[in-house]
Amino acid sequence: MLDPSLHRQLAASFFNHVWSLLDKPQRTLEEDLEMIHAAHGSRYHWGFAGTAQQWSVGEWQIARVYAMLKRPEAAAYHAAYSLQWAREDGVGPFYRAYAFEALARAHALAGDAVKFDRCLAEARLLLEAVTEPEERKALSDDLMSLVRP
Repeated sequence: MLDPSLHRQLAASFFNHVWSLLDKPQRTLEEDLEMIHAAHGSRYHWGFAGTAQQWSVGEWQIARVYAMLKRPEAAAYHAAYSLQWAREDGVGPFYRAYAFEALARAHALAGDAVKFDRCLAEARLLLEAVTEPEERKALSDDLMSLVRP
């Protein structure tokens, strides 16, 4: 078994690598697959070295990857786990709001306006409880990017 500090290092490295791929204007099919594997790898390693907060973020990132790849079922699956972990004690409203953002994004892809509206409303309610300015802006920007089906 790996040392927890190595798990943390690998989790963070994979997480950051996923963002470098998500930020590319165009990816190859091989890069899409690499992004999927890296997102799952990050979450896997957080499973050994993280807390509910990192597990929620890891599931959220996997959901975002699948949403970017237009795979709503997989996105919703991981967004639901993100929300499950975000509801644990000590995990703040920022993370719960982002879990609802991921669910809304997945429901938009699936064409489910009712579930989209419900999740977006939950995320917006939680946004009001986010006090850190940078977190508030990032969340607000991501919520504004959502398109109702």
